[in-house]
This record gives sequence, structure tokens and C-alpha cells, in this order.
Amino acid sequence: MRVWSLHPRYLDPVGLVALWRETLLARKVLLGQTRGYRHHPQLRRFQAQADPVAAIDTYLQAVHGEALARGYRFDAGKFDAAARSSPISVTDGQRDHEWQHLRAKLQARSPEVLARWESVVEPDLHPLFTLRPGAVEPWEKA
Repeated sequence: MRVWSLHPRYLDPVGLVALWRETLLARKVLLGQTRGYRHHPQLRRFQAQADPVAAIDTYLQAVHGEALARGYRFDAGKFDAAARSSPISVTDGQRDHEWQHLRAKLQARSPEVLARWESVVEPDLHPLFTLRPGAVEPWEKA
């Protein structure tokens, strides 16, 4: 499971669909609707929020918005489109780690998408996140 801190605009079609599916799975975990993945490190930052489901729903809103902008038909009925959550901070070290990880995936899977973002040094974050200085997050599996 990978719930990117990066803005979903950087993902190729395979990555965006995977993000949608994996974030919906994360939502089910947060709702207690599955036995698996309950202790997955990617969920820790959502679980730490006052309302973890509102946080994941806020995250899904931007993923859904990116999908709509690309002409995809992701089902908005699968999350609360009116949910609101406070921003979640993420370190610049985490952002950089994810950027390198995504670049490697795009190089192997979608070099034409990687070429579109070649000049980006400091990518934008998903709108739910705010940047703070620091190393890779402790929940990241290196």
C-alpha cells in the first residue's frame, strides 16, 4: 500500500488507479471493515488525526479530482466528498524520498510521464499535506 504525499498529478495512469484503490482500502481499514493492513505503516499519519476517516476522505477528494481532470470515472460515492480535515505535516525528507521512489517507478513503467516532470526538483504535495523540515518519516518502510 502506498498513499503518496506527492500531488496525484505526477502519477501515471497505472499509479493513479493504484492510488485510488489502495486509498479506498486504507479507508476500509480505518473504518474497521477489514482484518488486514490494520497496522500498515502508511496509515499511521491518518490514524494520528482526530478524525482518521475524515482525513482519508479529504485525501480521496484530491485523488478523485485528479481522476476527473483526466476524464476517468472514479465513483465519488465511495467516500465522503464533504469531509474536511486539518492539514497533516510531512517532512521534506519524506517528500524527497517519495519523489525518488516515484521517479524510479515512472522510469520503468512510463518514461513519457517521467519526461514531463523532468525539470521538477521539489514536487508539490497532495493538498492535504503541509511541508516541514526533517528526515524521512519514521513510518516509511525504507
